[in-house]
Amino acid sequence: MLDKQLEAMMLQAQAAGLPDLCDPPPEACRGLYRQILAAADVPPADVGVSEYRDQPGDSPVHVRVYTPRGGGRGAEGPLPVIVYWHGGGYALGDLDGYDNVCRQLCHDTGAIVASAAYRLAPEHPFPAAPEDAWAALQWVAEHARRFGGDASRLAVAGDSAGAVLATVAAIRARDAAGPAIRLQALVYPPAAGGHDGDYPSRQQHALGPTLTLRTIDYFNRHFFGPAARAPDWRGAPLLSPSLAGLPPTLLQLAAHDPLRDEALAYGEALLAAGNAVTLVEYHGLAHGYISMGGAIGAARLAQLQLASALRTALQR
Repeated sequence: MLDKQLEAMMLQAQAAGLPDLCDPPPEACRGLYRQILAAADVPPADVGVSEYRDQPGDSPVHVRVYTPRGGGRGAEGPLPVIVYWHGGGYALGDLDGYDNVCRQLCHDTGAIVASAAYRLAPEHPFPAAPEDAWAALQWVAEHARRFGGDASRLAVAGDSAGAVLATVAAIRARDAAGPAIRLQALVYPPAAGGHDGDYPSRQQHALGPTLTLRTIDYFNRHFFGPAARAPDWRGAPLLSPSLAGLPPTLLQLAAHDPLRDEALAYGEALLAAGNAVTLVEYHGLAHGYISMGGAIGAARLAQLQLASALRTALQR
């Protein structure tokens, strides 16, 4: 059963004639997505904000760094760092749209949050986003001291496409023998990257309520090309040759999400590979709840759980 607060929000959206995200052209869709993100988000938390840009290689690095006021909770010395990648199907979303989400995560954890931008499709198709994510993780680990961060207490996190970028960065860090990551916190990742599988939620929730199968296909074609399938594990971590030796994982799912079953399959694959996995499903929520904490009580609880897991993992 859909959460009553979410149900009321969706009825309001329908009454207002809100289009599906695959209907407008990309630039108009990006503006619409910013409006959707802002509509139910928490108020901006009072944290410090600074911007960093660099070009250490082929991938540009742009991170917005959020720092708790007065340091973290009982913190002495440098603070732990969470690198966060936003959602949006690799085609939508930006640092401004996720500003409140990352401010609140900083406030809730008492940790520094480095919100990492990446180039968007269709202007920059696969593999631009995972390459940018890997460059951002390396840059944050190398430069953490510049903004008061402790690179020995590092976590990765993200929602939707950003959750895939987070876990792909964690896989690459494992293979490169660093940076060391304490936790990967993944919120409803599209872990199959458009590939077929035993994922009945795709049809059960093909019409939403928040994310539709049409929109998933729209995003996949923009990012992966006409086949709408990831060419390799960098867009579909379920295709990774090995998932062994990854950091402990918090995996959050939404029951009313066409991506629910492939995200669950990824959690099961991580467990089968010998990793520690905490898997939580929010039965009344749908895709996108990470930015709904200001209007939906269960979404705020999910935000707090995300923060609690990160805070615990990043303790000294």
